[in-house]
Amino acid sequence: MNDRPWSSTAPPGEFRTYVSAGETQKEFTVRAVILGALFGLLFGAVTVYVGLRAGLTVSASIPISVLSISILRAFRRSTILENNIVQTTGSAGESLAAGVMFTIPALIFLGFGAEFTFWRIFPLALLGGWLGVLFMVPLRRQLIVKEHGNLVFPEGTACADVLVAGERGGSFAGRVFWGLGLGGLYTFLMNTVQAWTSQPESRPSWFPGASFRAAVTSEYLGVGYIIGPKVSGILFAGGVVSWLLMMPAIKFFGSMSNTPLYPSTIPISQMTPDDMWRSYIRPMGAGAVAAAGLITLLRTMPTIISALRAGLKDVRTQNAGASAGASSRIDRDMPMSYVIAGSILIIVMMWILLTFHPMPGAQTQWYQNLFAGVFVTVFGFLFVTVAARISGLLGNSSNPISGMSIATLMATCAIFFVAGWTAPNYAVLALMIGGVVCIAAAIAGATSQDLKTGYLVGATPYWQQMGLLVGVTVSTVAIGATLNLMNKGLEKYIPTPIPVNVQALPEGVKVERSSFEHEGKTYMLINSLGSSKIPDGEYLYDAGTQQIEYQWAQGIGSDKAPAPQARLMATVINGILNQRLPWRLVLMGMVLVIAVEILGVRSLAFATGSYLSIATTAAMFAGGLVRWAVEASTKDAKTDSEASPGALYSSGLIAAGGVFGLLGIIINLLQDPEISNHVPHWFSSILRLPWRADLFSFGPKLFGSLATNNFVGLMMFLLLAASLFYFARKKLD
Repeated sequence: MNDRPWSSTAPPGEFRTYVSAGETQKEFTVRAVILGALFGLLFGAVTVYVGLRAGLTVSASIPISVLSISILRAFRRSTILENNIVQTTGSAGESLAAGVMFTIPALIFLGFGAEFTFWRIFPLALLGGWLGVLFMVPLRRQLIVKEHGNLVFPEGTACADVLVAGERGGSFAGRVFWGLGLGGLYTFLMNTVQAWTSQPESRPSWFPGASFRAAVTSEYLGVGYIIGPKVSGILFAGGVVSWLLMMPAIKFFGSMSNTPLYPSTIPISQMTPDDMWRSYIRPMGAGAVAAAGLITLLRTMPTIISALRAGLKDVRTQNAGASAGASSRIDRDMPMSYVIAGSILIIVMMWILLTFHPMPGAQTQWYQNLFAGVFVTVFGFLFVTVAARISGLLGNSSNPISGMSIATLMATCAIFFVAGWTAPNYAVLALMIGGVVCIAAAIAGATSQDLKTGYLVGATPYWQQMGLLVGVTVSTVAIGATLNLMNKGLEKYIPTPIPVNVQALPEGVKVERSSFEHEGKTYMLINSLGSSKIPDGEYLYDAGTQQIEYQWAQGIGSDKAPAPQARLMATVINGILNQRLPWRLVLMGMVLVIAVEILGVRSLAFATGSYLSIATTAAMFAGGLVRWAVEASTKDAKTDSEASPGALYSSGLIAAGGVFGLLGIIINLLQDPEISNHVPHWFSSILRLPWRADLFSFGPKLFGSLATNNFVGLMMFLLLAASLFYFARKKLD
């Protein structure tokens, strides 16, 4: 055990790595890579689940580190460098998931929902992930080593402190496991057994249009605790303005009208709060998030410019620096020849993907696809440089990833618009470019933190970079599968009879597929986007009755997984290429954000809250209030650290909500009456599919009306919050 003095924050002249360059320890071992890959699969899936629902993500590096220390210690003595490889490989899944879910689901909102499949998601996520890792190689020496003391990389430094504490005998994993166990039991009983309601709600008759509700999940409580009372309060304030001000106002002024007001196709007098949220609040929220993202981007522009200059300067001097430091283990990077060859390979692979495996209805010319590959590489390097430097200055959670993605999309769409490329296929091409760049920037921000952790503890950069490539490749499988699973598992077919003449479809309505099967019957799949006659969405048209029979409401985009950033990307693309937007609502959201900025409030959290359901933001605010109560009642403990007792327990709650939430979705799929038509016969026979609908959901039968009682749901949530308060105040062993 190494007990010599060491400090992660020592000034450059005094700093030395925890493991010296001359020491040799086990590092890139089979067990470390396998464990890291498993964590990448787990946290990639959990991040997608929580991110699509809550609209934000939290760092996974420290939870992975504490779990790795505990697991490897149980098998055989491990080294700090092995644990570092585990957290480096595993955390790639979380950052990759953030970039993917912010952009790729926009395919659904652009009218290509039928093409939102695993094999569409997987290659794009893989290319963006590889690009982000490769472009960080030439930047590491400048950002991590030479600027030690200037760029703090807060998450990376905190993770190094945890690894060193674990090496010296500290134990944190028990607190994560408590959160995982209690949160898992809570989520299973609530979602699968249905022992109590997951969303207590009240729609008071004395306040028409308003809805008081809370999604009482373990993951929202945990996220709220980690982001703290200030950010969760701003998120909740956005929800209050939308749900308790805007919507009652819409109801008040429109209650006497029997004529639908665009973009809705239902009169306001007949609309429920959910109808108003879908038709009016979401376009306003999209405008608010777009404005807030651009403001964040403009605010960080000086940092972006300096980051780009420093990055380009470092690339020019990289060869000399590499040759000078090649003899030292802790200076050994992946060769630049790998980076250049990898970048060229990514351009070629993207060209092949777009040229030889295009989406039906979204084919583009070979030279346009080559342009897309080059554009991805240029913008990718630009924003990887920016994301890494901002991550070092402010922390990865402050990275304006959505703002940089919007900037990429706006630049791409502006070029397409000038060139006359405005058909739907070019909207998809623009999304491919923006999506890959967004994923690369998201990976770069997290990768820079991992490389900082490695530098502080004395890891070999080459093996970290290889671990990141492994983590990206493996976790892409889980991320693609989870997105597909959520989209399929949460989908609904809603009876929606609407007479339609397919020979003369209204503006904004198109035939997406001529043949689409549902419940043994063949329909025509119709997509509506920006139409004043048919609400946005995808519909099943019956040629026999000559009308739409069902709305195919896919899981992503529903109230269960609203995916605010992805919808925003679709809004930006449609707004520029087709000028088909409810612009007045979008402008209202923008003006609201400007007003909030004038008040001195950082608007991105407020804008996100105004878009999300108040059920989501209310539950996160509850977690923030628990954090406030812990800080107010604890004098000497540090509750704001990512390795604090409350943060570790909250990480367990978040993981439990994601894992058991996905388990509930899988069970729902296995209860689908048509499941036996989509799986092999032997699989169906072994599991005796489909399962009964009440096989696990026996709560209503056992508890009667208590299972749907709002008060019972709130009381169970308060008990979970009380457990968080207790474990947050209880000192670590």
